[in-house]
Amino acid sequence: MKDFGLKKLYYSISEVSRLTALEQYILRYWETEFEQLKPGKNRAGNRIYTNKDIKLILQIKQLLREEKYTIEGAKKILDELNFENVVSAPKEAEADKKKIIPQKSYKKDLEDIKNLLLFIQSSL
Repeated sequence: MKDFGLKKLYYSISEVSRLTALEQYILRYWETEFEQLKPGKNRAGNRIYTNKDIKLILQIKQLLREEKYTIEGAKKILDELNFENVVSAPKEAEADKKKIIPQKSYKKDLEDIKNLLLFIQSSL
């Protein structure tokens, strides 16, 4: 996907419309059709889109306009992608746990070395 050099934290619907080359009414419609697309609202009640929202919009646009999926087909694709991310997250968490275990053993080794050095120092 294109990188638009997104620098801001939040974008208005008009800014997102310009960035994605989509009309504002299409963005509002897609919010009703795709449960993953839920832009926040500011105090005035205006939609505020994050970079993640914009990437999702571009992905939806690619599925619908370029790959010619129906809305239902695009929903299924996005659900599958979301499911794959959820499934891979526990694997990553398990890998992180494996990284933590050696750190605990390093801590034990360092404590043993410290105790040895203290013993040597006291015997001098």
